[in-house]
Amino acid sequence: MRIAVIGGTGLIGSQVVEILRAEGHEAMPLSLSTGVDLLTGQGLGEALKGAEVVVNLTNSPTFDDASGAFFHTTMDNLLAAADRAGVGHAVILSIVGAEQVPDLAYYRAKVLQEDILKAGPVPYSIVRATQFFEFMDAAFSWTADETTVRLPATPVQPMAAADVARAVAEVSVGSPLRGTRNVAGPEVFPLDELGRITLAARGDHRTVVTDAGAGMFAAAPGNALIAEEDAVIAPTAYRKWLEGQPRSAD
Repeated sequence: MRIAVIGGTGLIGSQVVEILRAEGHEAMPLSLSTGVDLLTGQGLGEALKGAEVVVNLTNSPTFDDASGAFFHTTMDNLLAAADRAGVGHAVILSIVGAEQVPDLAYYRAKVLQEDILKAGPVPYSIVRATQFFEFMDAAFSWTADETTVRLPATPVQPMAAADVARAVAEVSVGSPLRGTRNVAGPEVFPLDELGRITLAARGDHRTVVTDAGAGMFAAAPGNALIAEEDAVIAPTAYRKWLEGQPRSAD
């Protein structure tokens, strides 16, 4: 199967390409570095010629109100080009619970991306994942200083990027879902507890302070970021994943 992976050189995309190729598919990583610009449409039509599936893993460069315009433009360009090229399946990666966090501009933008795909001319699948293990450090850094990391007790159900990539690859080679598949990690943590686990594992001696208003995830109400019962549960546990990560030099 010939599969175009836009954003195919990034954290998830590069792993999706590797998985698909290992399974014998012709996976084409597309990005700005290969001459494909989804924001302008440059190179897109040529890149999609002969593709049976297109996977869109590009992301907005910002998490503010501009993210909505980014996803609107890129999805319009993608669907128009895919329709002209006769692509039979379009796949995107989104976020579990995105519609439950309307106070975050980026989450609103991801819901917009989903809605554009659903209304478009190409049969589709949406993979919704929970937060990635690999992004936890960034989340911690938003409200951190030299001695303290401030985090809300928001429940999260994070998963490894490798597990996300496997989920995307699996959906990509199947029939269009014309719906959504939710995927999530095997464990639920309050975010502040996850911070303490992470710092301890990395030899980081800062203190985690529970702060209900700290950081982006403070805007997520209740269990908004927790997958529902129909989710596919990924195998990699957070503590096991941490064992393979470098410790702090301290």
